[in-house]
Amino acid sequence: MKKSIYNILRGTFLVSDDSFKNWRVILFISGLAIVMIASSHNADKKVYEIARLKNEVKEIRSQFVDGRSRLMRLKMESHVVSVMNEKGLSSSETPPQKIKVLTKEKD
Repeated sequence: MKKSIYNILRGTFLVSDDSFKNWRVILFISGLAIVMIASSHNADKKVYEIARLKNEVKEIRSQFVDGRSRLMRLKMESHVVSVMNEKGLSSSETPPQKIKVLTKEKD
């Protein structure tokens, strides 16, 4: 048991005659570790991109709601009347009348 631990610590398993099998395993494990690290970095990039896009969506949605509320205020009759009064126009005293167009029926 002590001898095998000393062989591992000294690295004799890497330079012995049948060390080719050991090197293949070590290279395979190293390759897997590199792939795992690259995959985790890629996943982190995607998480940050998703967070950035969520914040952008929230900002654009708030701009939309703000614009819609300003439009509603501008369309209110009281605001339109005040703007027209500033320009010198006033609302009519007589109410509007409906115009009915009668068509002749052809027999």
